[in-house]
Amino acid sequence: MKTIAVIGGGITGVTTAYALAKRGFSVTLFERHRYAAMETSFANGGQLSASNAEVWTHWSTLAKGIKWMLRSDAPLLVNPRPTWHKLSWFAEFIASMPHYRTNTIETARLAIAARQHLFAWAEAEGIDFDLKKKGILHIYRNKAGFDHAGQVSKLLAAGGLDRRAVTPDEMRAIEPTLAGQYYGGYYTESDATGDIHKFTSGLAAAVRRLGVTTLYNQDVKSVTSDGRHVTVVAADGAQTASRVFDGVVVCAGVASREMARQLGDRVNIYPVKGYSITVNLNDAESQASAPTVSLLDDETKLVTSRLGADRFRIAGTAEFNGIDRDIRSDRIRPLIDWVHACFPGVSTRSVVPWAGLRPMMPNMMPRVGRGHRANVFYNTGHGHLGWTLSAVTADMVGEVIRQAAEPHASSIAGARLETVKA
Repeated sequence: MKTIAVIGGGITGVTTAYALAKRGFSVTLFERHRYAAMETSFANGGQLSASNAEVWTHWSTLAKGIKWMLRSDAPLLVNPRPTWHKLSWFAEFIASMPHYRTNTIETARLAIAARQHLFAWAEAEGIDFDLKKKGILHIYRNKAGFDHAGQVSKLLAAGGLDRRAVTPDEMRAIEPTLAGQYYGGYYTESDATGDIHKFTSGLAAAVRRLGVTTLYNQDVKSVTSDGRHVTVVAADGAQTASRVFDGVVVCAGVASREMARQLGDRVNIYPVKGYSITVNLNDAESQASAPTVSLLDDETKLVTSRLGADRFRIAGTAEFNGIDRDIRSDRIRPLIDWVHACFPGVSTRSVVPWAGLRPMMPNMMPRVGRGHRANVFYNTGHGHLGWTLSAVTADMVGEVIRQAAEPHASSIAGARLETVKA
């Protein structure tokens, strides 16, 4: 197995192409947009957050979803209109609840490992992506939220992550610009933030230098495998071309479900829409009033990142409404209001809204590894942690493909991948 097609030019596709190219494979990357990272990897919250590794398969998530169903500004919004896809996804979500503890611990472990790869790749390739290693502060307004965070911290510690409880006074010392009254917080000093779009674009340039063929404006119409060869049919405008490879890795975000179906696999990804705003800090007062430490507000489910001197990113919410990329003003307004409440000195005169579809598996674990066919592989379904986990899952799937090409190689990485698929 020497030639590999990677379908998808977001963070998982580009990191996968990089991991394969570094292992000596001949890689062709397909992306339907004109550039890399133009969909879900365009304007996310920016957090590289092992501290946000708690999976959602907890009874409290369902309770909140039901409570918020009729609120248009709710952090978690579920369109009550039933579809078979949505019903099957939620059925599997509920069935995954017994694995909440195991999957949270495993996600934390993966997130810690991912940092090492991502930082090393950025340094090796000279990628500037507004990296800040100033930690992440989780903020809580009441005792119930703070106490739950204490239980989560025990799971994160089991995965190897150290985070500590902080008092309201300590919170203000960590981030002096934060306004409001809080019960307490948790601070993870080892977490970081960065611009996913800048990183992915920089790594896309690096893979081209490594010899990867990058095919943009390619709308993949079909992908098929006979177990020995993979055929990818893609259209570039009016021109359609068919190309044959030894293997394929599906990294196509919310489109992965349909591609998996064509390849004989079931990958039950649901598109969970998230929103962000990027506040342009165009004056000295706004720059001084915006936080430099990244925040996660557990009550509103919002996260923040400071991207360079003059950008402040706020992102979050989860909307279950199928393939819908509309940017709704009633979903953007709570993000702007949150800035006014928590950082009143920041001007929101210049705000850029965005929405993207997170590819989410029912158990909140990415689908990484082999498909039914011997030459089909997946690295997809990372949900809200694609930026956080992408480097390690790319390295893992790269190792599995190396083993497939060299049957006598060590089976250690393959065993680890089975854990991710649990």
